[in-house]
Amino acid sequence: MDRFQILGGSPLQGEVSVSGAKNAALPILCASLLTAEPLVLSNVPRLRDVSTMKKLLAQMGTRIETVAQQPDGQEQLSLHSDAMTHLQAPYELVKTMRASVLVLGPMLARFGEALVSLPGGCAIGQRPVDQHIKGLAAMGAEIRIEHGYIKAQARRLRGARIVTDMVTVTGTENLMMAAVLAEGTTVIDNAAREPEVVDLARCLVRMGARIEGAGTDRIVIHGVDRLGGAQHAIMADRIEAGTFLCAVAAAGGDVVVCQAQPDMMGATIEKLREAGVLIQEVAQGIRVVASDRPKPMNFRTAPFPGLATDMQAQLMAVAAVATGTSIITETIFENRFMHVQELRRLGADIEVDGHTAVVKGGAGLSGARVMATDLRASAGLVIAALVASGETEIDRIYHLDRGYDRMEQKLCAIGARVSRTTEKA
Repeated sequence: MDRFQILGGSPLQGEVSVSGAKNAALPILCASLLTAEPLVLSNVPRLRDVSTMKKLLAQMGTRIETVAQQPDGQEQLSLHSDAMTHLQAPYELVKTMRASVLVLGPMLARFGEALVSLPGGCAIGQRPVDQHIKGLAAMGAEIRIEHGYIKAQARRLRGARIVTDMVTVTGTENLMMAAVLAEGTTVIDNAAREPEVVDLARCLVRMGARIEGAGTDRIVIHGVDRLGGAQHAIMADRIEAGTFLCAVAAAGGDVVVCQAQPDMMGATIEKLREAGVLIQEVAQGIRVVASDRPKPMNFRTAPFPGLATDMQAQLMAVAAVATGTSIITETIFENRFMHVQELRRLGADIEVDGHTAVVKGGAGLSGARVMATDLRASAGLVIAALVASGETEIDRIYHLDRGYDRMEQKLCAIGARVSRTTEKA
């Protein structure tokens, strides 16, 4: 099992590039199920979750070819879903990655049937798929839950008005993909506004879909009879970009985060500026300069354009070294403070009361052995370790590899002292 060893205390300098967005790549890979023609994708990140999705699609019958390795190490893929053989997503794969449920809408829309395992629980909290099922049922699908699977059938989906009970990113994406081949017009109210939803819509439009309002809370989809092939570049990963911004904010330095797009960062930039960090838009992306310890900041996680829950752990690490007390409230997932105990092992002063964490900055962090509990918790621990005196060992970084491409290499390129070691079983 791999782990990181990090020697803290080095400011960060230079340039670092952001990879393609995991949360955009996964639904767009699933969009290949909507057409018999090739879908060619570039800027595809090399991540554990992307590999899992490719394995699932290949098991269903999609042929996936690597067209080219890009200079930055990312891939250009060509996906061919013209001869599907198994219209199901088995538990063995869905249990390892909840985003596998995104095959449900495309399969049902194009083939009239789908069998998808229920995702089950998740370390950071329950994320039920009831809104997916509710929306597809409104579009005329017959859905049964049997033996832990969603069994869906529809001769052809029909347009409908769908009002989700909560803002759900994967729910919006699943319903949008289902609606593009439905008969008539579908309206999704209370839709997710995240940039990854917009990127999926952009790809679907290139394939021939008719979509209006992506990026707002009301998306209108006019169904078409068929979609064709297309070429699409996956957007840059705004969460990876935000993670590097937080790393500089905590450790100090002057770094240009290349490919980062300020308009997609939501409230992250605002909070870092509140902490006294200099953030500038430059030709290559975003420049971040931190010469002093950060100031405290208060925030609540919220759907886009609010403060992303996926940035909470990273900003908490910044708050742990700030000059005062920060108050952080998690509103999206009920169990997303698991990194608190590990940050305490590094010396952070954090108290949790329900969904609120009070972070008293100023205590010096010192290296220790800690354990990653989920993807973004891993990133928060890395940021804290960059500041801590001495050496920090972070176990179970397979969580990190789900969403960050070659993080240790990128950090080392800007002056961090990070190494990956493999412990033999």
